[in-house]
Amino acid sequence: MPSRITRRAFLVNASRIAAAAAVSGTPFFSQGCDPERRLDLIIRGAAVYDGTGRPGYPADIGITGGRIQVIGKIEDGAAKRTIDAGGLAASPGFIDVHQHSDVGLLVNPLAESTIRQGVTTVVGGNCGDSVFPMSDEMMAKEKKSLREDFDLELTWRDGRGFFRRLEDQGVAVNYASLVGLGTVRAAVVGYGNRRATPAELKRMELLVRESLTAGAVGVSTGLEYTPGSFADEAELVAMCRGAARLGGVYATHMRDEEEGVLEAVDEAVRIARAAGVKLQISHLKIGYARNWPKFDELVRRIEAAAASGLDVFCDRYPYTAWSTGLSSFFPLWAREGTTRDFLARLRDPALEARLRSEVGAKEELLGGWDKVLISSVATEKNKPAEGRDVLTLAKETGKDAFTYLRDLLLDEEGRVGQITFAMSEDNLERLLAHPLVGVGSDGSAVAPYGPLAEGNPHPRLYGTFPRVLGKYVREEKVTTLEDMVRKMTAVPASRFGFAGRGLLASGRWADVVLFDPERVADRATWKDPEQYPLGIEYVIVNGQVVVERGEHTGRRPGRVLRLGKDGRAE
Repeated sequence: MPSRITRRAFLVNASRIAAAAAVSGTPFFSQGCDPERRLDLIIRGAAVYDGTGRPGYPADIGITGGRIQVIGKIEDGAAKRTIDAGGLAASPGFIDVHQHSDVGLLVNPLAESTIRQGVTTVVGGNCGDSVFPMSDEMMAKEKKSLREDFDLELTWRDGRGFFRRLEDQGVAVNYASLVGLGTVRAAVVGYGNRRATPAELKRMELLVRESLTAGAVGVSTGLEYTPGSFADEAELVAMCRGAARLGGVYATHMRDEEEGVLEAVDEAVRIARAAGVKLQISHLKIGYARNWPKFDELVRRIEAAAASGLDVFCDRYPYTAWSTGLSSFFPLWAREGTTRDFLARLRDPALEARLRSEVGAKEELLGGWDKVLISSVATEKNKPAEGRDVLTLAKETGKDAFTYLRDLLLDEEGRVGQITFAMSEDNLERLLAHPLVGVGSDGSAVAPYGPLAEGNPHPRLYGTFPRVLGKYVREEKVTTLEDMVRKMTAVPASRFGFAGRGLLASGRWADVVLFDPERVADRATWKDPEQYPLGIEYVIVNGQVVVERGEHTGRRPGRVLRLGKDGRAE
C-alpha cells in the first residue's frame, strides 16, 4: 500500500502523470500573466491529492476570489502571491464530521487546535447536544453560565440566531451544525424518563423543522446521555423524517457501545431505514475487552445494511480511549432529571448500596480504575486531579474508588470530565482501513491559552487528523494516503451536502491543506495534550491563508454552511 511518499516515488509518479496528460488532455496547461486574469494565489509544485482517491500528481493550483480557478502548469508572474509547495502534498481541507465546537468558536474564533490539524470544516451539534433550540428555562441557565464562564452574552434562541452570531463575529473554519434531539427533547418534554405526548411530539417535530429550515445539516442523538436516552424508536423516527425530507443526516451516538453494541447498531439501522434518512454512526467503537470479539459481527451488520441500500457511513478517532463526563459511570436512573436531581441521589444514603453495586460492575468491565484519567474539573481546589488516574487519586485520599468518584462529583457539582482506556488497537486499525469508516475527532476547537485552555483534554482535540496521516497511513500503512484523504474530504462533503467542497477542482471553494507526508505527526500526549502537530504547513480556507508555515495568521474567513432545500449546504 503506497502511502509513504519518497522523493524518488513522487518524481516517478510525476513523470507518469505528465506523460498521461500529454496523451489524454488532463489539465496540464499554462495560464499567462495577463493582469486582468491575474490569480490571487498560486500553490506551486505540490503533489496534488484531489480527494477523488487517485494517487498524488504534480501540479500548480491557482486561486482567485476564494475558489480554485485552475489546476495544472501555471506560468510565473500569474499571481499576486505564490507558495512554493515543493515536497508537500496538497489536499482538500479536512472535514471533521464529529465535533462539539459551538460556543467555543465565539470564545476563540481562531479555532486553533482544529485549523492547525488541516481541518477547514467542522460539523457541530453532535451526540444529541446542540446550542439550539432553547426553552425559556434553558436560555436563562445558559445565559448565566456563559456570562460566568466566558463573559459572553447569549443573543440567540434558535439555529438562525446562532448562525448569524457566528457570521457577525467571524471564524477561522467553516461551520455546520446538526440539531441535537436531546436538546429538542429537553426544550419540550424536559429531563424526565417518560414518553412524549402527541402534542409534545408535534412540538418537537416543529422545532426540528425550524432548525433544519434555518440551515442545520441534520439531526443527532446521544442515546447514552439523558434526556435523549429516554426517547423511543418511534419518537426518533418521527424526528429523523424531517432531516430526510431535506437530504440531511442522522448522526447517532448509539444507545450502547459496549455490551449491547450489536443491538444498538440494529436499532440505528431500523431508525434510519424507517425514516429514509442517511445514517452516520458516530465514533464507532467497542468498549471493554470482553466485548472486542464482537468486532467482526459489528462490521458485518453495518456492511449488510449498506448492501441492502441504506446510505450508511461511520466515523472514528485514532485513539483507544474515549472521553466524556465522569457521571457516565453512574446508571441512567441516577442521572434522570437535572444535575441537581443527580447530585441529590448521590447524597441519598438509601441509594448508596445500589449505586455502589452498579458502579462496581463498571470497574469489573474496566479491569481497574487506573484506566480512567480525570481530564477536567471546575474548581481550583481539585485541579491537581487533572491528568491523573482514579485509582491513584482514591488511594491518596484514603477512599475507595466509589467514594472518591461520588465525592468528586458532589464537590464539582457534576462538572468532571474523564478519559477511559478500554478499546482495542487492532480493532481501531481495522476500522480506519474500512471503506465505510472515515475520521471524526469527537473534540472541539480549543487553544493552549485563554479560557479554553482549562483541564487536561483528550489529545484528539489537537492531534486527530495528523495522527491518522502519520501513524496509521505512513507508519502502519492501514490504507493508502489517497484513500484516507478521500475519506477525510470528498466523502464527508458529499454526505453532508457541502457544495463545492471536498475536492480540488476548478470552480471548487479553495479549502486546501499543504502538509509534509514524510513528517506529519501528532504531538499531543495524554500527559501533555495541548501541543500542535507537526507537518501541517499551510491551511487555506475560502482562498485565504489561515495557517502559514505552521503558524496561525489570525484570519477568520470561515463560512456557516447551511443546508438548503436541495440538500446542498452553502
